[in-house]
Amino acid sequence: MMIHAQEGSSLAGNWQGTLKVSGMELRVVFHIREGADGAFTGTMDSPDQGAAGIPVSAVLQDGQQVTFEIEAIKGSFQGTLSQDGNRINGEWRQLGSRLPLELEKTNQPAEIKRPQEPRPPYPYRIEEITFPNEDAGIHLAGTLTLPDTSSPVPAVILVSGSGPQDRDETLMGHKPFWVLADYLTSRGIAVLRYDDRGIGQSEGDFKTATLTDFVNDVLAGLAYLRTRKEVDPDRIGVIGHSEGAWIAPEVAVKDGKVAFLVLLASPGVSGEELLLLQNRAILKASGFSDTFIDKQLRIQKKTFQVLKSAKSDSVARERIRALNRQFLESLSPEERERLEQQGSSEALLEARLPILVSPWFRQLLTYDSRPVLARVSCPILALNGSKDLQVPSRINLSNIERVLKESGHKNFVIKELPGLNHLFQHAETGLPNEYAKIEETFAPEALEEISTWILKLANEKRGQ
Repeated sequence: MMIHAQEGSSLAGNWQGTLKVSGMELRVVFHIREGADGAFTGTMDSPDQGAAGIPVSAVLQDGQQVTFEIEAIKGSFQGTLSQDGNRINGEWRQLGSRLPLELEKTNQPAEIKRPQEPRPPYPYRIEEITFPNEDAGIHLAGTLTLPDTSSPVPAVILVSGSGPQDRDETLMGHKPFWVLADYLTSRGIAVLRYDDRGIGQSEGDFKTATLTDFVNDVLAGLAYLRTRKEVDPDRIGVIGHSEGAWIAPEVAVKDGKVAFLVLLASPGVSGEELLLLQNRAILKASGFSDTFIDKQLRIQKKTFQVLKSAKSDSVARERIRALNRQFLESLSPEERERLEQQGSSEALLEARLPILVSPWFRQLLTYDSRPVLARVSCPILALNGSKDLQVPSRINLSNIERVLKESGHKNFVIKELPGLNHLFQHAETGLPNEYAKIEETFAPEALEEISTWILKLANEKRGQ
């Protein structure tokens, strides 16, 4: 929606302010443009969350009163334009929360800096490709990067973490799979990365997909790589990150010809155990009390039980809503106030419910990769960062190591990388709200570990 400028209006320009949420400061930037016809359009950036170019769906002005509506994130800003036209003092509203926000006009708005993002010219070939998953009746779209050589090369397929992911695993303004693909291909390893089904240019329905579907998509990608003359079919591996590191062992067992696995931030416990560990670690690092954490984990366990036992989605939704009300009633006024700073608990729950009752999440709760991991016979490299709060490294890496030793696996490397978070960035706390603020996308030592291990293995295999 576009609103025509009023005479003397000063809305066109860059407007920047800072939201204070639960002790965090999040910068917000609005870019408002005035067209030749006097109509306003705009976009919004959240540099500290790595978000840029979010469409402003409406720019409204009534005298000194200004409103920016951002339908894509269910947010809005309402404020009063100062007489000099350089400030707008008002309030940010989103998912039931209301926070004070003052915007100032600036010629130098905050920018998202990602120094590792690859820039041309590239020392390798890039092809935009599609490959079929014939059983699902869909085509998946991706990018294949190929070393500039005439000899067949080792190759990997990248498998992203949970949630709808594009081929670059874009998150918080970072593109870790693009950085990883660039690094590996520059060193002689072909890389296939692709959009999840139903995401980007890939066909299919992400909302109804399960882990099993994602495994089959990777198998289809492997089949495609084996058709490429540039790739050595005996030296193709799988690199999985987070949930993708759950999928990778399933692929290796079902395929039987995978040459190696690289497991990045891989869970070594069941889905339910992982979510409880993750929640406790993040709440603890965020400064919540043990009492509050215990209350939340009790409700979380009950929620998981509902999801495993409810006979229908509608029944599950109502029971989960009741549990949420029970949780809120158990909080002290101080705990309730802090929680509400992050947004209305009811509104946040309603936004999450479709995910909670989805086939994917229900399968994830009961999934445990350890029995499958015990059946993997190819070489394995498992890496995690010591500051990973989403997949806490020590318990998960130790479980992976235990499974591999007990199964008699002989060729594996388990390593914890100091100071790195879930995305393999150097981090202060490891909290997810840091991801976007960190300029680094992928720690050089992690990239080097992956590359060196694969090339050593690939060279040994070529010499056999």
